[in-house]
Amino acid sequence: MRKSPIKRYWRVWRFDGYKTTFEKRVDLGQFTENQIKELLRALESRSLSDDEIIGAYAKRKTRIANNLLHIHKDFAYPTYMCGEFAASVVDQNNKVIKHPVI
Repeated sequence: MRKSPIKRYWRVWRFDGYKTTFEKRVDLGQFTENQIKELLRALESRSLSDDEIIGAYAKRKTRIANNLLHIHKDFAYPTYMCGEFAASVVDQNNKVIKHPVI
């Protein structure tokens, strides 16, 4: 009997300290990595003022620039973070899947 393939998902969540305040899991094929990054920016921008959003998109090192919508990546895992939001590739048990070693 053939083993069924591991189902993979994007787990998107919001954290407040150590507490998860929002969580959504969608099939991996629903988003590309770039779309996940833009989704995290959009979710995080809802808590920012108009001036803060403008500064987040301004040229780096200019007077109004800030890093409030900067995407951070965990290099050991396919995990992206922006402000209080994060997204990881997980299996059906919500276990984060590591990048394969090459």
